[in-house]
Amino acid sequence: MKGRFHSFESFGTVDGPGIRYVAFFQGCYMRCKFCHNPDTWEVNAGILKSVDEILLDYKRNEVFYTKGGLTATGGEPLLQLPFLVELFTKAKEKGINTCLDTSGGISITDVNKELFEKLAKVCDLIMLDLKHSDMKGYSQLTSSDQTFPLNFLAFMNKREVEIQIRHVLVPGITLDDEQLINLGKLIAPFKMVRSLDVLPYHTMGIAKYKSLGIPYTLEGVREASKEEALLARDLILDTIQKERALKQPK
Repeated sequence: MKGRFHSFESFGTVDGPGIRYVAFFQGCYMRCKFCHNPDTWEVNAGILKSVDEILLDYKRNEVFYTKGGLTATGGEPLLQLPFLVELFTKAKEKGINTCLDTSGGISITDVNKELFEKLAKVCDLIMLDLKHSDMKGYSQLTSSDQTFPLNFLAFMNKREVEIQIRHVLVPGITLDDEQLINLGKLIAPFKMVRSLDVLPYHTMGIAKYKSLGIPYTLEGVREASKEEALLARDLILDTIQKERALKQPK
């Protein structure tokens, strides 16, 4: 079995804990308006690599990964679920910490549920990008269905996989107190959500859209600041804390 990849990073520091080997899977069905990697969308493009080839690449620098590990990101790694499960299974056999960075935009069905069960057993951390707090906003922002990531979140929470929520702060879209409070309420019931990362929207991907001849639908939207992202994170965390406190037995 071989997977399709856009690229690899040997010393990633923002895709999970520690220094990590980061595999960028090729292919994504979602069309998020703020996506800065439209070159990962095409499903049948990319570099072909086997699991053993990837783990050999990892081994070359493994001395640097003692507090890190292997991260699968994209694109959307769940589109290549059988390969992803094989990669993480063999990685765990070698004692490698595994992290999945995903939008959770794949439906869990009777056909693939067994693979998702296997994935839960070999995944140390899931970084789940929740795009918006409500169905309509999510659909407008991603051209996809919010039930997929919510079902994925519930599935992995039930199997006690540690989860970090990621949320992109876009002025005029997700930079809104009501949206952020609702997001906190959405997250609060899931006990395996242990951390939160709010990322300020940036415009660094515009050049890629122009080079690929793809219209950039957020043209003219300003970047969010780090200060705004910190305030948004505080608001979401405060909401989560309040919601969980309400559920505590008296």
